[in-house]
Amino acid sequence: TPANPLNTPPHIKPEWYFLFAYAILRSIPNKLGGVLALILSILILAIIPLLHTSKQRSMMFRPLSQCLFWILVANLLTLTWIGG
Repeated sequence: TPANPLNTPPHIKPEWYFLFAYAILRSIPNKLGGVLALILSILILAIIPLLHTSKQRSMMFRPLSQCLFWILVANLLTLTWIGG
């Protein structure tokens, strides 16, 4: 049987630190959509700190940022668990 380059064999798994990205890519059937979702997730992480314009720079005075941080941590752990 000829190899199918569009199908990943089930026994191939990435290293643990790439499992969240693997879960995102695997959850979206369209390959371009998966890549765009992965790029957007990284882009959102890069943009979030720039959205806060207060003069207070301490995390103690940023409850929204703290909430988003803990949601991110929970999301990454969940995606890593799903990807594994």
